[in-house]
Amino acid sequence: MARLHRVSIYSSILISIYLLVLFEVLPIPLIDTNVTQDILPVIPWWLLVSFGSYSLWSLGWGVFTFRDCPEAYNELLQEISEAKTDLRSRAVTVD
Repeated sequence: MARLHRVSIYSSILISIYLLVLFEVLPIPLIDTNVTQDILPVIPWWLLVSFGSYSLWSLGWGVFTFRDCPEAYNELLQEISEAKTDLRSRAVTVD
C-alpha cells in the first residue's frame, strides 16, 4: 500500500472519530461534557497552527544549516552566476 493510501485511510478514520465525538455520537468517558464542548471545536485550529509552526521552524532550520552542505552551496552559486550571464547576454541589467 502506498504512503498516500495509508495517510488517507488514517486521516479518514481520525476525522470520522473526531466528528462523531464533536457531534456527541460517541461519548468520551471520564471527561465532563462542558469541557469537551469547549475544547473540541478548537482542535482543528490548534492542529493548523501547530503545522504552520513546524513548517516555519523546519524552513528556518534548513536556511540556518544551508552552509553545512558546501556542494549544494557551490552549486547554487554556480547556477546564480549562470543565470546572471544569461540575463546579461539578453541585455538585462542584473547588478
